[in-house]
Amino acid sequence: MSTLLTVARIAAAVNVVLLVALAYVWGSNYRRIRSKQTLGTLVFAVLLLAENVLAFYYYTFSGLELTTPAARAMMLLQALELLAIAFLTWVTYD
Repeated sequence: MSTLLTVARIAAAVNVVLLVALAYVWGSNYRRIRSKQTLGTLVFAVLLLAENVLAFYYYTFSGLELTTPAARAMMLLQALELLAIAFLTWVTYD
């Protein structure tokens, strides 16, 4: 089970880095354009960043005890989220 949580922890950490980069770009776009859509992307990034920081905290510092099926589910959710955020980062920076 600790391998599953380690993978989830790494995915959450990478998500945090990617979301900081996206929030920077989307924040710059909002300052320049001032539209609701750019504000929406910025708020989306900030909320998802908070979710991933919280997940990283729980995986790393809380002494979380999960059953193997629960750990497997959390790892899969973090990995899928990583793929989605990586794709958004690629689209944003391309």
